Amino acid sequence: MDLIWDGLRQSFWLLVRGDARVYEIMLRSLLASGAATLLALLIGVPAGTFLALRRFPGRALVLSAVHSGMGLPPVVVGLVLSVLFWRTGPLGDLGLLYTVRAIVIAQTVIATPIVTGFTVAGIQALDPRLRLQILALGASRLQLLWLLLKEARLPLMAAVIAAFGAVISEVGAAIQVGSIIRGETELLTTATVLATQRGDFGLAFALSVILLALVFCVNAVFTLIQQRGPRP
Repeated sequence: MDLIWDGLRQSFWLLVRGDARVYEIMLRSLLASGAATLLALLIGVPAGTFLALRRFPGRALVLSAVHSGMGLPPVVVGLVLSVLFWRTGPLGDLGLLYTVRAIVIAQTVIATPIVTGFTVAGIQALDPRLRLQILALGASRLQLLWLLLKEARLPLMAAVIAAFGAVISEVGAAIQVGSIIRGETELLTTATVLATQRGDFGLAFALSVILLALVFCVNAVFTLIQQRGPRP
């Protein structure tokens, strides 16, 4: 118990004093996970919309792959990308391994199936007659897609929340493709692991508190946006 209280006390002073390293790690984590979530939205929303509205041979197989990808183990993503980005790998010349860019790519791979799956479910949950009504009013295909996405905004915001939560808290892929290079690729999760291994529990507790607070604040904002709207 003394070890826990000592760690909490150290974390409090690190946060109060505004330790530069702690807040640098926090900012890097937020930017990396935010960028990955945005990229996942840019890929996953169009892909999910296409899968929800189109019928084609093999569609069930593709949907099964998407649903399986929603639970894709981060360590598997890290392994595959590490092989691709390795200096002798197919993409080794790009120099991505052990960089923040590699972490963003790994997190995007993890988040994209989540966004895609939520988008498919959200659009398919809409009344099928809605699409016919919109088309009957003379809407263009682009207007149709926009209105459908607008009607499915609640599950889409849930997709954002789930995707961001998945990437900000993952550690396996981030360590594999980004390592834990001080001042360059440290994230809240990976730095916590390293600090714990070194017995620096003050720093570990501080990073954990910031991670929990960051996840709560970001998800609170998304939840407020999700629940905002006309009341019955």
